[in-house]
Amino acid sequence: MNIENYISPPEAPIFYPTCDEFIDPLEYIEKIRPIASRSGLCKIIPPKEWQPPFCINLDEFRFTPRIQRINELEAGTRAKIKFYERLTKLFESQGLKLKIPTVEKETLDLAKLHKIVKEEGGYDMCCSQKKWANVARKMNFHDTQTNRVLKQHYEKLLLSYDVYETGIYEEQTDISTQNDLKKGNNSKTVESNGTMKNGNKRKDISPPSITNNIDPFANFVCKSCTRGDDDSYLLICDICDNCYHTYCLIPALIEIPRGQWRCPKCVAQLYHTATPTDAYGFEQSGKEYTLGEFGAMADEFKRNYFKKPLSEISCDDVEQEFWRILSLPDASVKIEYGADLQTGELGSGFPTTRTKDLTENDKKYLNSPWNLNNFACHYKSVLRYINADISGMKVPWAYVGMCFACFCWHVEDHWSYSINYLHWGEPKTWYGVPGSSAEKLENCMKSYAPELFSKTPDLLHHLVTTMNPSVLIRDGVPVVRTHQHAGEFVITFSRAYHAGFNQGFNFAEANNFCPADWLSMGRCAIDHYKEMKRYSVFSHDELICKLASECQYLDPAIGDATKFELDYIGVTDADRACFELMPDDERQCDACKTTGFLSAISCLCKPNILVCINHGDQLCSCSPKKYCLWYRYTIDEMSNMLDALRERLDLCQKWKILVNRLISNDHQNLIDFNDIEKHTTSGVLCLRDDIRIKMEDKLAEAIEYRQMAKNILKRITC
Repeated sequence: MNIENYISPPEAPIFYPTCDEFIDPLEYIEKIRPIASRSGLCKIIPPKEWQPPFCINLDEFRFTPRIQRINELEAGTRAKIKFYERLTKLFESQGLKLKIPTVEKETLDLAKLHKIVKEEGGYDMCCSQKKWANVARKMNFHDTQTNRVLKQHYEKLLLSYDVYETGIYEEQTDISTQNDLKKGNNSKTVESNGTMKNGNKRKDISPPSITNNIDPFANFVCKSCTRGDDDSYLLICDICDNCYHTYCLIPALIEIPRGQWRCPKCVAQLYHTATPTDAYGFEQSGKEYTLGEFGAMADEFKRNYFKKPLSEISCDDVEQEFWRILSLPDASVKIEYGADLQTGELGSGFPTTRTKDLTENDKKYLNSPWNLNNFACHYKSVLRYINADISGMKVPWAYVGMCFACFCWHVEDHWSYSINYLHWGEPKTWYGVPGSSAEKLENCMKSYAPELFSKTPDLLHHLVTTMNPSVLIRDGVPVVRTHQHAGEFVITFSRAYHAGFNQGFNFAEANNFCPADWLSMGRCAIDHYKEMKRYSVFSHDELICKLASECQYLDPAIGDATKFELDYIGVTDADRACFELMPDDERQCDACKTTGFLSAISCLCKPNILVCINHGDQLCSCSPKKYCLWYRYTIDEMSNMLDALRERLDLCQKWKILVNRLISNDHQNLIDFNDIEKHTTSGVLCLRDDIRIKMEDKLAEAIEYRQMAKNILKRITC
């Protein structure tokens, strides 16, 4: 895509919570969700009073960054790079050198030509239906003779590529040796440089003196036509010694190639087993940095690249240049990115219990719910019920960026929410797509670079592929953008694809959270993982059962969502197993890689292999009589969990109805103080939702009025 084609997407929603709204993060996010989730992500700018300290020493924080060759991360550009790599390899395998021609004074884009011809139905259809003029028009050529020129270039440079892509030569069977031996004494063979097998010129060859009548050249016959005549056009493979006439090849060779030559079957084998360039920009750097050292390197790179002082380089300048680089297959821009750094080992930018020398003002941020070390365990987040400290989800990851360091289109693990805080430094540019349009984005990227996804269907799970937002928007995918500045939060919603890059040296921190509305999306994520055979980070069923078993402590919204999930699951009866005591890699379904918890199937022939109940037919070939169905809970136990959860939710619902009547504005009768106190106390089981907060406020107000009344009565009696 040319630079003039890039147009910045519309701005993502930005929210400015008041100090009161900022008290409870998940409550505030739930409040803005109906608006913000429609964009996929939003930015939250905290009140100016919220200024957490940065608790990392620049010279003690040491990390090894990743290397990114950023033009290889764009889907279309990478597909083009891979196309030219394979085409070049194909020509080299045939003893030829790929020379790219010019058309109308421009270098011919062979990748684009190949893609357009394929879209038009292929070479044969373009010829039979005279579509070459249409191909030229789509290539933006205007000369009336260009359609003929394009056809000739396609025949010469790309037709053989199509042949090997379809695997024609891999499907051909070998000609038997007996047929090879049927040919006469004139079955002499020349190599690709015009010499015989023994290296002498053909005219100098004389029959060797032997005692039998077998011609030593009788084995050299064309594998296609099984004839050994016309030896001046007969080529011998430098690998397997098979022979072909130049005119028997598909497509036919116009001239005898110079240098080494390989037969179609050897070329096909080499072509399809060639190592693809899949390690896109993610190898580790060979150098370890401190934050100070990395910052000096990052600032120097940006100054040298733009040839300007840092203060004169705008966000728009960097954004335009970033997408320009990603559109160029021959651009070679290598940067480093400190991504996915584990704060549990290296330290968090927020204060923790391990942070030394905190001031009294700093200590208030230690337990702040907006401190990302506390965020995942918020009482409204179901992740608090997962015992393991999952790095990146419950324990934040840190990110040290530099100019152009990017993160590719992806959704969070288990389609969870995410929160990112930029501690300091230059902005981070984000692009977001709402969860409702996730499949649109996936389909757009698959149609844009089908060759990448055909070989790696789960490519988007690898976090190594990005795409110009303008391409997505042109295909009807809604995209928003925002520049995240220091001190600002970015929230991404469930199944919302997001991508972006860093404007320069900065330090950010991020992790995940899962409010009640996520539970149903988490179930859909597991179903999707099964289809893609992707490993899950935790067991969704185990989480649901843990929530149900602790129903007396649940937030009401989480309780409602848990009840729905339990109804969905259902149960089967068999032998018991405590799956939660097994390592995750030992309780994964061998077929779909889902982490098991409620049930699994094993067989005596494979005692260490488990499959989920959906893939029992893929366990082994034994009779089902040899299978064992393992379960975690009995039907009665599951029913008891559900009953306890239902009972608790019913109590909360009745309490809410009673309290609403008690504190409603149209209440005409006096409210008894003891009733307020009693119902406030009984509402403890319902945790702190809006109604309970109102009730507590009413109680505090009533206590204040009662004390005032006591003081007045005391003065009167005196």
